[in-house]
Amino acid sequence: MGSEYRQLNIFFFPFPAHGHIIPIVDMAKLFASRDVKATIITTPLNASHISKTIGKAQAPGTGNSIHVQTIRFSSAEAGLPEGCENIDAISSPDMLPNFFKAIGLLQEPLEQLLEQHHPHCLIADMFFPWATDSANKFGIPRLVFHGTGFFSLCAFESMRLYEPHKNVSSDDETFLIPNFPGDMKMTRMQMPTFEDTNMIRFMKSVRESELKSYGVIVNSFYELEQVYADHYSKVHGRKAWHIGPLSLCNGDIEEKAARGKESAIDENECLKWLDSKETNSVVYVCFGSISNFTESQLKEIAVGLEASGQHFIWVVKRSKEDEEWLPEGFEKRMEGRGLIIRGWAPQVLILHHHAVGGFVTHCGWNSTLEGVSAGVPMVTWPVAAEQFYNEKLLTEVLKIGVPVGVKKWARMVGDYINWQAIERAVNRIMKGEEAEEMRNRAKELSQMARRAVEKGESSYSDLTAFIEELSSC
Repeated sequence: MGSEYRQLNIFFFPFPAHGHIIPIVDMAKLFASRDVKATIITTPLNASHISKTIGKAQAPGTGNSIHVQTIRFSSAEAGLPEGCENIDAISSPDMLPNFFKAIGLLQEPLEQLLEQHHPHCLIADMFFPWATDSANKFGIPRLVFHGTGFFSLCAFESMRLYEPHKNVSSDDETFLIPNFPGDMKMTRMQMPTFEDTNMIRFMKSVRESELKSYGVIVNSFYELEQVYADHYSKVHGRKAWHIGPLSLCNGDIEEKAARGKESAIDENECLKWLDSKETNSVVYVCFGSISNFTESQLKEIAVGLEASGQHFIWVVKRSKEDEEWLPEGFEKRMEGRGLIIRGWAPQVLILHHHAVGGFVTHCGWNSTLEGVSAGVPMVTWPVAAEQFYNEKLLTEVLKIGVPVGVKKWARMVGDYINWQAIERAVNRIMKGEEAEEMRNRAKELSQMARRAVEKGESSYSDLTAFIEELSSC
């Protein structure tokens, strides 16, 4: 970029959940690499994770400028335990209203920072609907970050406008999503359940906030979702820029390993284990940072993985002391064949290793796009949020995924799947002609993803266009 853009200052305001923080931190790094001053606004506990992640980008001589500015998170005032500053720390859905109350209390300290620093732009997560009004108060354009792709954004909008789910007689009867590219069928069971009137009201305010905002920043690339990107802008009339895949801004092992929380495994130990395996021989199993399966479901996964005969890395949210969920003698039998990571894993680092040939995923958008970028076929196991839409994109549009058979949207705990279905799905993406065809398609998409972020290509050019438009405001 030319020197006229060096003084552009952008505030990035991620929702305090690791699945939302990680792509916004990547985004800040991407903007900083284009000579933009990036300031990430967050709370003290989340700041410690972020500082570690951006450490490499802050290295002397890189020319990049990323700052972290903290604002207080009012846990006690909202009825939360002290130190509960990230949604991943919430053990029960009953605590969500309190968490969102604390989110609302961030408005005043954010406005104080906007008034004090007057950045050129505020890129704020969708879950801060009041951020548009806050930015407008100081004449600052606000961009919305949803943390998902064009496919699900279009699907949500069509479902909201036409309400096709109201025309079916049962929860498992299929219906077509109207005014949506392609014949995409859903059931009521696969839809988010917002029975709480406060949540319904909140989601309405999110939508209204977006309509009043300057536009939308999307972590995707045009070649992946061309039809849906066009539909979003031309049919739904949204102003949007695609600048992803954001995870590709992390070039080396250190950067990939440092994303998010501190890893529960040393990256060198992890890479050493993978180096000992043949190309495309390992399946990676991970369900994101929020999904919290029951012990009985975890046992089914263990039995399914053992029965599949495949090498695997399995990420679980259980401590070493908590072994009730494992079949007796499982780890001893799986020695050398299976690696269990208890806690946070360096996902991008693992997915990009040549030994990994498949990914069992909850279809969160970060994981979906990271799987696409790594060029691996996927077993789709959606749990909540927009994950059933992402499953449709992977299995029916891109044809690089196999559904495990989940039928029902179920916040955090997920729908129950037996070991036989897990074994079948894992083997479908790991061996045979179908797996090879999916892998070839996945590798092509991976190459497209890498090209998109190169100078002059689609995502690089959209970011350039955005910076130029912003600098002329």
